[in-house]
Amino acid sequence: MVYEFLAAAGVLALLTMVPGPDMAVVTRRAVAAGRGDGLRTVAGITTGLLVWGVLSVAGLAAVLAASATAYTVVKLAGAAYLVFLGAQALLTARRGRGRPDDAATASAQLPPPAGNPWRTGLVSNVLNPKIAVFYTGLLPTLAPHGLAPHTGMALLVLIHAALTVGWLGAYVLLLTKARAFFARTSVRRAMERITGVVLIGFGVKVATASQA
Repeated sequence: MVYEFLAAAGVLALLTMVPGPDMAVVTRRAVAAGRGDGLRTVAGITTGLLVWGVLSVAGLAAVLAASATAYTVVKLAGAAYLVFLGAQALLTARRGRGRPDDAATASAQLPPPAGNPWRTGLVSNVLNPKIAVFYTGLLPTLAPHGLAPHTGMALLVLIHAALTVGWLGAYVLLLTKARAFFARTSVRRAMERITGVVLIGFGVKVATASQA
């Protein structure tokens, strides 16, 4: 059973490290508002995973994954939210055009992202139906055979949540180590543009993705 858990953790670690909307949301928050906002965003994302985990163990996520209508509603809501965050980033970058390129005054020149960072992370994950498909489709195949299905699923969800905290938390700390560089107005404006375009791209990808 130990080897099965290690194999499952390896698969989950690889999936966690693949760049996606979570990393884009965290990047924007950490660069624009610092370590605290970045870590709170990670906490919101992790809470979203736990919400999907509870729904999966309870069987409700399987209902969503099997219902084309419910899946489409959540998918379009999630896509709209990512596009909204992306447009917000682009608007922030536009407001900073022509401002002095001074790290000491950058935070005053470009306002931090609006909204609660924890809620931003939570909503971006709760409105991602792919997690429901992932939890109901892949996790059961990774669960150790020596445990009850619900117990195995719950443990794997907790492992995934811990890996997410570790990976994205370390990423936030790495970004904030270079805060002086990212605080420069021109650099932050460029990062706002990049993350804005990336978030909108992920929104379009989510909106056009099939359920399978």
